[in-house]
Amino acid sequence: MSKTNKVPMGQKIAFGIGMFANQMFPAILGIFMVVLVQDLGFPGWMWGILFFLPRVFDAFTDPIMGFISDNTKSKWGRRRHYVFLGALIMGISFVAMWQLYRADGLDYNFTYFLIWSFVFYLGLTIFSVPYVAMGYEMSNDFHERTDIMAIAQWIGQWAWVIAPWFWVFMYDQNLFESADVATRSLAVWVGIACMVFAMVPAIFIKSKSTINENYAALNFKTVGGSLKKIFEGFKEAFKSVPFRQLCIATFFIYNTFYTIASFSFFIVVYHLFGGDAGAAGIWPTLFGSVGALATTFIVIPIITAMSKKIGKKKAFIVSQTISIIGYILLWFLFIPGKPYMFLFALPFFSFGIGSLFTLMMSMTADVIDLDELNTGQRREGVFGAIYWWMVKFGFAIAGLLTGTIMSAVGFDPNLATQPEGAVLGLRVFYSGFPIVGTLIAIYVMRNYDLTEERANEISEQLEKRKSTV
Repeated sequence: MSKTNKVPMGQKIAFGIGMFANQMFPAILGIFMVVLVQDLGFPGWMWGILFFLPRVFDAFTDPIMGFISDNTKSKWGRRRHYVFLGALIMGISFVAMWQLYRADGLDYNFTYFLIWSFVFYLGLTIFSVPYVAMGYEMSNDFHERTDIMAIAQWIGQWAWVIAPWFWVFMYDQNLFESADVATRSLAVWVGIACMVFAMVPAIFIKSKSTINENYAALNFKTVGGSLKKIFEGFKEAFKSVPFRQLCIATFFIYNTFYTIASFSFFIVVYHLFGGDAGAAGIWPTLFGSVGALATTFIVIPIITAMSKKIGKKKAFIVSQTISIIGYILLWFLFIPGKPYMFLFALPFFSFGIGSLFTLMMSMTADVIDLDELNTGQRREGVFGAIYWWMVKFGFAIAGLLTGTIMSAVGFDPNLATQPEGAVLGLRVFYSGFPIVGTLIAIYVMRNYDLTEERANEISEQLEKRKSTV
């Protein structure tokens, strides 16, 4: 793909539509997974395996796909055909994996779902790694990169606005007789729609032929050497101090946020409504949906403008500081009898995750330029795979920590009345844990030195090198 300073709006929107699919699949998956336990009777150990094994598989395939994508010689470029193929596999497998019937029995449904989960995550890898790399290489302009990622995140955030409302549809008996029937039907619409959205970048984002590029060979004879290069590239990339800072900061913010994310439902139900889920109504849904709307219409526009005024690093530190204010406000604004009060904290709260990927993906593109200057290689796929591997690693650790914290404070979601201090313990972790993670991330990023001036110098040096060649 030829790099230009300014990218047409149509190209940015095409990339953003892909981000909607990239975020809608995991958003809906998180909601549908509850049906396995609550409606189909999967025991906890089965749910744990279904949660863990496909993600381990995903963690191994991501860097391999990054290497393959970076070194593909094709008249369609390095990425587009993989994005299209991955979208096709994701859509078909998502529909198939949710065609579960109680009459087939627990063991059959568990095996069936696990197999299709592996197929789905393979499709996700084939799609997402080249797709993210496409975004990194769309422009070499310091601020244009932020605009590209801001538009993509703006469109992608609608997945998190829409997804919480599936709770309402799934358990509305006027629409579906049971939640497992709902998932079978809704999965068809979600799978097909998201498959089409995921294909948009492959169809509309321009790329140049790479047939004559001097890339590493990709064939079965060299697979051993390729795997070695993959892990060498992984190690080399992580030696980059700015990149390491981005990965570590993202891990702490993402991990601590998602560790406590599910607590919002329990706090709303048990603290605000005394354990009466029926009385809580749509307030848990509103928490997620309004938070995503705040990200879409408040956080992303502000953080995009801020990064151009004061730089990406300072914008990151300011946005994360605002999120700390949001976590503190939630401690005071979860008020029994006044559930609407927590809505006032959500715009502040949303600055944490809401600004994270807009800035970090833009900064990763800057780091990739630095890597090219030092190594002579363009490795968007490898860097993207490593960065998102850290995100997925953080998500997996968050899953383990969530259960650990709930056990430590004595909270049991199966009890109508919780032991004394259990809900208070959840609230302490809900506000305190992400504040600690955010402070660590800010400390890690305090001396990040890839400024606009330095990034522009690197771009100029790369252009001179290419002109000389």
